[in-house]
Formats: sequence, C-alpha cells, structure tokens
Amino acid sequence: MQNKRTLITAVVVALLGILIYSQFREWRDFEWDMFWAQIGKIDKIHILYGVALIYLHYGLRALRWKIFLKPLKKTSWVGLMPPTLIGFTGLALLGRPGEFIRPYLIARQAKVSFSSQIAVWTVERIFDLGAFAVLIALAIFLPSALQSIPHPEYYRQFRDAGFLLIAGVAGAAVGAVIVSKSGESIATWIESRFSHLPSGFGHRLAQKVREFGMGLNTIHGPMSLLLLAVLSIGIWYVTGLAYQEVTHSYGVDALEIPVSQLLILMGASMAGSMLQLPAVGGGSQMATIATLSSVFDVPPEMAASCGILLWLVTFAAVVPLGLALAHPERLLLRTLSAESQQAEEKAISD
Repeated sequence: MQNKRTLITAVVVALLGILIYSQFREWRDFEWDMFWAQIGKIDKIHILYGVALIYLHYGLRALRWKIFLKPLKKTSWVGLMPPTLIGFTGLALLGRPGEFIRPYLIARQAKVSFSSQIAVWTVERIFDLGAFAVLIALAIFLPSALQSIPHPEYYRQFRDAGFLLIAGVAGAAVGAVIVSKSGESIATWIESRFSHLPSGFGHRLAQKVREFGMGLNTIHGPMSLLLLAVLSIGIWYVTGLAYQEVTHSYGVDALEIPVSQLLILMGASMAGSMLQLPAVGGGSQMATIATLSSVFDVPPEMAASCGILLWLVTFAAVVPLGLALAHPERLLLRTLSAESQQAEEKAISD
C-alpha cells in the first residue's frame, strides 16, 4: 500500500512539474512585480464574503448529511458541523488519503456503522454531480450565460462537455434506480462473474454496489429526494457566489465574471483536482489559471494571483477552524486518515 502511494505521488509530482513548466514557458514575459502588485490591490471585504460563503457551503453539506442520516439516527445539524469541518480540513491537508475522515467521524459520533456512512458519501457524490449538471444545463441554454464568454469559439466545446456530463448524470440516475430495486442481485452476479480476478476485485466491486444501494435507502420518500436535490443545487450555487466574490475582489473588468460563466472555472478546478499534492494542491490552481488566461483573457500575472486566491478561499480556508476543532478532541488527522482507510478495507472484506 505504501509503495503504491509513493508511486502515485511521484506520478502526480511529475505531471504537475510538466504542467507548471509548460505554463510558465508559455508566459515567458511573466512579470513577478506585477503579480505581487495585483495581490496588494485586492479588496479584502470581498475575500471575507467569499470565505463566509464557503463556510455556508459546509453548513449546507452538514444539513444534507443530517437528512441522509435520518432513517438511521436522529442527529443535530450543529453536531454534524465539527466532523464536516475537520473532514474537509483533512482533505485539504492530506489530499485523497483524508477523503474518508468525514464519514468516519460522523459514524463514530452518531454510533452507526462506517459502511453506512461510506454509502452516504457515495450517494452524496451523485447528488453533487447532478446538481452541477443542472447548473451547467441552465448555463448552456440561457442566452446570456456561456454564449457570451469573451471567446465564443470555446462555447461549442463547453456545450459538448456539458452535454456529456448531463448524459453521464442521467445514466447514473438510471443506474441508481436499478441498484435500488435489484442491488443485491447485481452485487451477487458481479461477485460470481469476477471471482477469478486477483486481489478480490469481484468482491470489492460487489461491496461498492451494496454500499451504493445502502446509501440510496437513506432517501426516504419524494420530499426527502426533493429537499436533497434543492440543497445540492444550493451548495454549488453558493460555491459559485464565493468564486464571484474572489474574482470581483480585483475590481477589474476582465474578472467581472457572472456566476453562470464561473461554472467553467469551477469545472476546471474540479478536473485539475485530480492532480493534487497534499496541503499545496497544484492541479486545481493550474487548471484555474489556464482557464482564466485562455478563456477570459485575464493577464497572466492576474490569472496566477486569482487562481491561487480561489484555491485558498474555496479549499484551504477551512483549515484553521478545522484544526481548532480537532485540537480539543486530540484528533490527529493522519491517525484519522489511517483509521478510516483501515475501516474501509475491513468493510470491504466483511
């Protein structure tokens, strides 16, 4: 396991190095004096609003998880906030190894099985993708949205990517309906069909199907589904508003970007996050900077400044409060990460 992580980290570092080199090779006349000057001119009030919106985003996530938990255990929104903030702090500082800290802490606090919260986490991803797809669909079809970007020639590419995302989410929704009705039968078939593969691949895949089906069981009725959908869209819209506060903090026309077009930046950031290093990010910032420069004609120095600031506000701003909440409980993020991964492996092997 350790060798695998070391190899993945090495690959990520190499790819990020190539991206950074190619980006700054393209910007051969990058002026560092102008870069620092741009940072000095930022309107701090906008940044504070952006951070407040990101914390609202975490609050909405805790509320959504409370609804997911309702069939298993009654919990309070206030009680779910600390594990939510600590979990996202772990993700920011540890990268993907910290992904399961949040469901692990919630399972411990609510005294429910960890596998049930992994199931919730899996279904949460579907709601996140679905909500983002809804916003993308609105941006595609509204005439004043994506079609009015500074480079209209990119619109067709964004539209096609949006349609692919919508189709993928629709396919996932159909798959969710099938799993909710016949999940155990599907898992049993997968287990027998792929039992010959090494490393227990068939069993692991079957367990993922069972977890997903368990997560779907937390949606208790049409009203619950509607409320979860509305909250999910709200989470991503609030995130878009936080992006807007950061871009508008520069007070220049090039960054007066409406929320509908900022979805492009959010999508670029999500795609770039596939190449992340713990605590420093990398891929997210580079993708955001490249998008600002090429799609919105933002000067390189300002694009670099804005890309880094967006990452700090939307991804790293949770760290101070998350660490403060973890300290009284003597929670060590690396220990929590290791425990959560061990719990996940145990849930798969059971």
